[in-house]
Amino acid sequence: MSSPYEVEECRGVLRVYSDGSIVRSSQPSFAVPVHDDGSVLWKDVLFDPQHDLQLRLYKPASPSAKLPIFYYIHGGGFCIGSRTWPNCQNYCFRLASELQAVVISPDYRLAPENRLPAAIEDGYKAVKWLQAQALAENPDTWLTEVADFGRVFISGDSAGGNIAHHLAVQLGSLELVPVGVRGYVLLAPFFGGTVRTKSEAEGPKDAFLNLELIDRFWRLSIPTGDTTDNPLVNPFGPLSPSLEPVDLLPILVVAGGSDLLKDRAEDYAKRLKQWEKKVEYVEFEGQQHGFFTIFPTSEAANKLMLIIKRFVIENSN
Repeated sequence: MSSPYEVEECRGVLRVYSDGSIVRSSQPSFAVPVHDDGSVLWKDVLFDPQHDLQLRLYKPASPSAKLPIFYYIHGGGFCIGSRTWPNCQNYCFRLASELQAVVISPDYRLAPENRLPAAIEDGYKAVKWLQAQALAENPDTWLTEVADFGRVFISGDSAGGNIAHHLAVQLGSLELVPVGVRGYVLLAPFFGGTVRTKSEAEGPKDAFLNLELIDRFWRLSIPTGDTTDNPLVNPFGPLSPSLEPVDLLPILVVAGGSDLLKDRAEDYAKRLKQWEKKVEYVEFEGQQHGFFTIFPTSEAANKLMLIIKRFVIENSN
């Protein structure tokens, strides 16, 4: 009997074998130092005991007033990534400091052990956790002393951007009293479809997120036997319900000009605008997928932070 052989591999941290076994490394894909200078405090909280899911809370060490709440849902093609990875933690430090916000970074169940819609369900639970804190008789004062539950923004990076989109649709203008969601930030959202876009077909083969890896992530994460026209993957696919009647809050969509996913992000924003949704699309020329966490101090990343800050301020009143 032949021994199992590797059939799928993702960024050195996830390996799937021919017998169905899965090996995950405890090491992150991005071995960068954590920049924790003490100006932002943080801690972990269990938000879903059933699946042992935690979220990481961040807040400025010396807040001057009640702060908005900003969710940051990590990326990784639904297959890899964690709130604990250094690139994620460093970006959350920066968000908390520069936005002067409480940042909530939840984990979610990963594929292929847990295929979609598991990750989207977990994103929803992370928002419901916040509502429970706001309503609790004995809440976590570490959070409630500084958080303004009436100013909540939900953002996601790549796969996290896909989750943020589904939360925007699921929640609509639904009241999560006393939690008030004000808007969504989709950072290089991870959407797909069976028909290739121009940027997917003609994008650079050496892209940070290349077509082979995009396809691999979808193979591992979509429901078994399904295609990338599943509505969880393709918001405008042949099987997807129309978003025209959905009451959407303001959405900021961000893409890198050299990101293979760019056309899908741009098309997403254009279609929603045609239905008179409050959507803003910002494209960073020459930038790759995830440029804001890979090169967090770059000129483009700094400019993006200012755009996010403006979006939060404009939608806080």
